[in-house]
Amino acid sequence: MATDGAAARLVLRLAGAGLTAAMAAIHLRLWAEGYRDLATIGPLFLLNGVVGLLLALALLVTPVRGLGPVAAVTALFTAGTLGALFLSLTTGLFGFNEYLDAELVRPTLYVETAGVVVLTTLAVTAFSHRHRQRR
Repeated sequence: MATDGAAARLVLRLAGAGLTAAMAAIHLRLWAEGYRDLATIGPLFLLNGVVGLLLALALLVTPVRGLGPVAAVTALFTAGTLGALFLSLTTGLFGFNEYLDAELVRPTLYVETAGVVVLTTLAVTAFSHRHRQRR
């Protein structure tokens, strides 16, 4: 039984790291292709890409006992990034408006939504595993 839980956590960990790295790669690509010239948004895209890559790496190397907090922080970071995209699509963000038909907007929505779901699930399962280990 414990092996099944460990296998599920491994799958969630790898999927979460992959989705986080994909989110970071999208932001770095857009930054390199012109977003770097946008005031406020440009530096934020670079920061998102760098932090996203660091979080993806952290998901891969963190020992099981520390996985819950790392997954939770990464889920919150991804949710914040998704929220920023929704703001830019609706009311605008820092004077920047994004459009649903712009390049990479739809893939970003899919990657970030899946990331929030996977990372939240990973955080919950990692915390519950840690709680069961203490008893």
